[in-house]
Amino acid sequence: MTEIYDLHCHSSVSDGALSPTELIQRAHQQGVTALALTDHDTTAGLAEAQACAKLEGIRLIAGVELSTSWQDKCFHIVGLGIDPGYAPLAQATLDLQNIRLERAEKIAAKLEKKRIPGALDAVKKAAGKGMITRTHFAEFLLSQNHVSTQQEAFDRYLARGKPAYVSTAWADLEQVVNWITGAGGVAVLAHPLRYNLTANWMKRLLAAFKDAGGQSIEVVTGRISADEIKLSADYASRFQLAGSVGSDFHNPANPWVELGRLAALPDNIKPVWELLG
Repeated sequence: MTEIYDLHCHSSVSDGALSPTELIQRAHQQGVTALALTDHDTTAGLAEAQACAKLEGIRLIAGVELSTSWQDKCFHIVGLGIDPGYAPLAQATLDLQNIRLERAEKIAAKLEKKRIPGALDAVKKAAGKGMITRTHFAEFLLSQNHVSTQQEAFDRYLARGKPAYVSTAWADLEQVVNWITGAGGVAVLAHPLRYNLTANWMKRLLAAFKDAGGQSIEVVTGRISADEIKLSADYASRFQLAGSVGSDFHNPANPWVELGRLAALPDNIKPVWELLG
């Protein structure tokens, strides 16, 4: 049987639309055989996902997507094959949740100044016990007809330099990688081309990431072109990093990103799953 990996996706425990159970069921329907649930800065959905994965016959890889700051820029590091009970990682996710709440309060205050009230209560309700992300604010702005798409919400209000953007100091890169590796996991730089770095900046980032103990980058992601896959694979080869594949699935309403609907990892790239136990 051909193995179909998807090592980056989100549930409603962070900013995904589906519960962990619904996510696993959809992955099964899409033919995925190995799935990593990588919610933002939390592992709270893993137990529910694991219970469903056993029923569906899917290999669940315990994961998380942690926010990090490097050179005053925000990046996302995926941890694969982690032990969610590892105490430093568990404490880190609690600390990151507090950081996200503080950021949410500041974003809501900025929107209030733009005569857009009610954002904080709305995003808290939408997130429930999960992490509050900027996507929750984008959904709120869309629901209140301030924008016509989620992307417009970022372009007009939430992206860097826009009226409701809040600069946030996340944990530093080395610390984040240490949390993942200390938990027995593999640290993966998520969607490397999405940060819009120049080639020189990307090389500096990857050098710092590898020096910190990072072992992999996402070579294949959702909505990526053949040229972008080649570029990501070239970076993986140059820095001797394993390649990962992940859709970054959030919502079934997005027809362009689906669980397991991914191009093949180039043959010359070591698959990250070979590093997982």
